[in-house]
Order: sequence, then structure tokens, then C-alpha cells
Amino acid sequence: MSKGMNFLKTKILGRQIFVPIAALLILTIFNLLVDPSFFKITLGYNSTGDPVLSGYLITILDYGSELAILAIGMTLVTASCGGQDISVGAGIAIAGSVILRVLCGGNSRPEELQAPIIVAFLIACLVSMAFSAFNGVLVAYFRIQPMVATLILYTAGRSIAAWINNNELPVISDNTFTYFGGFIPGIPIPTPFFMAMLCVIAAALLLKFTNLGLYTQTVGINENSARLNGLNPQFIKFLSFVILGLCVAVAGLIKVSRLSSINYSVIAKDIEMDAILAVALGGNALSGGKFNMWASILGAYVIQYLTTTLYKMNVQSDALPAYKAVVVILLVVLSAPSVRAYLSKLGKRKSAVKKEVA
Repeated sequence: MSKGMNFLKTKILGRQIFVPIAALLILTIFNLLVDPSFFKITLGYNSTGDPVLSGYLITILDYGSELAILAIGMTLVTASCGGQDISVGAGIAIAGSVILRVLCGGNSRPEELQAPIIVAFLIACLVSMAFSAFNGVLVAYFRIQPMVATLILYTAGRSIAAWINNNELPVISDNTFTYFGGFIPGIPIPTPFFMAMLCVIAAALLLKFTNLGLYTQTVGINENSARLNGLNPQFIKFLSFVILGLCVAVAGLIKVSRLSSINYSVIAKDIEMDAILAVALGGNALSGGKFNMWASILGAYVIQYLTTTLYKMNVQSDALPAYKAVVVILLVVLSAPSVRAYLSKLGKRKSAVKKEVA
């Protein structure tokens, strides 16, 4: 029995990914008890006659993919800097506005695209990475706390996005543009899921064949020690913001593709909170250091699972942040060193009592 308990503690409870898995199981059990139809998936046809899958689980895969992409970059920023970027929502608005500007040219209602979609996307990547680089310079070289540094873009970003398109609301009429935020003809699974998987594969290859993961953790744990070991902490922090900027550009493409237009004040509203929550739910310390990228990605889908569940329960959208804030508070409290030390001490005390009784 003791061996089984030790296995449970070391192999399951001791793993960082246990937190999002446990949250996933809790939500699944809750929905099974409240309404088993939550898990129903149906095959239907969209307006163009193409087969598409629909259901709450498909919605989670669809919209959770945006969060998963952002969680990749947010995890690196959190691990290296010990802080979070609160400007990703505004960054998505800027990236999406750039894409629409390039595709529309000087006409906000073009009959045909003025440039290839890939060109518009690459330009948006450069612009998004440039804005994130600005954040990275403030954090890495001017030593401004990440949340304070990114508050600048958080405040001004949506105005910049509107200025890019002269405060107009451009509309793309080309159906091929909708594929990135919807469905590719003949494939019933949402395209954002495939885009997220490509980003996950790219992140996996980056962490496997480079030392970025090790360097990021080293800088986050002890910046001075990292410098003594020959690393450049400023560059590692700067690079993490640039990578996040690339993730923001991908999410921006998905967002504007869904509607073939943009609403500067509403697009990606509060998505930064969900991205940060995904990192926290992945068991990563918000103060930086060691991280688990896969736990963050799973945490992103769990956050969308929670959001979809709350919508299913007819919770108003204005009230969603309050529910998520409670989850944030619980995660932050449980991840606090003093709380972890107390729980560990309590566990050892119970084990000692059991040994004495035996």
C-alpha cells in the first residue's frame, strides 16, 4: 500500500502537468453529471455545403487553439522575466489590423485581395515582433517590471490598430481568407487547431534542438548566476518577447479571419488574462524559473473548457472574468512557496503519524 502511495506521489502528483490534468478531469466529471449532451459531436454542413463538425468539444478545440498558441510565448516570457505581458490582446488587434491593411490596400471594401495572404501575414509577423521587441527592450535592458512595461502597449495598442486602417472597419470578401479562422473545404476540423499543432511542433523542435529552454530557466531562476556562467540574460529575455510577438501574429491572423473584419475595441478582449491563467494552470511559477511548456498548452485548452462550460450554464460574458479571477487567486495562493512548504510539511507529518500507528 505504501509503495502504491509513493508511486502516486512521485509519478503522478509530483508531476507539474498533474494540475491541468486534474482540472480537466474535474470539469469533465462536472459536465457529465450536469448535462452529458455537452460531449455530443455532430457532423453537419456549413453555408458553402462543406462538412463540418460541431459541438462544445469542437468549440473548445477551436477557440482553445488561440490560447494554446499564446501560451507558448507567454510561458517563455514568464519563465525568463518573472512577469507577464498584458499587451497581447492589443498586439493581436495591431497584427490583425496590419493583415487587413495589406490585403485591402487603400480600399476598405476591396472586391479582390490586393496582396497574397502569406505576404500580409509575414508583414504582420514583423510588425508584431517589433512591438514585442519594444516591450522586451524595456524589460531586459531598462529593467522595468514586465507588467508595467507592457502596460504602455496595453493602453495604446488598440488606438494604434485603428490608426493603421484610418479608423475604418475593412472587410475582406474573399472566402479563402476565412479558412484560417474557420474550416478548410473538405476538412471538418477547425483550421485553428491545425495551426496550433504546427506551433506546438515548432516549439517542441526549438526546445529539443536548442538550449533555449535551459537558458530561459537558468535566467529565470538566478539571473546573476546565469551571467557568471556565460549567458546573456538581457538577450534571453528580449528573445522570449520576440517569440511571443510571433505567437501574437498567428493569433491575430486567426482572429481577423473568423469575421473577415475587425472591431478594434472588442477583438481579443481580456485574452491576456486567459493566456496568463493558462501558464498558471500549467503549474508554472508566475515568478519565473522552471517551466513546463506542455502543461501550459494543456492549461490553455482547460481554460477554454472552463469558459465553454460557463457559457453552457448561461453565465453572462461580463461575469466570466470574475469566475476566472477566483481560479487565478487559488492558483497563485497554492503556488506560493510558503503554502507549498506548509502542505509538504503537513504531508510529512501525516506520513509520520501513519508509521507510528503501524
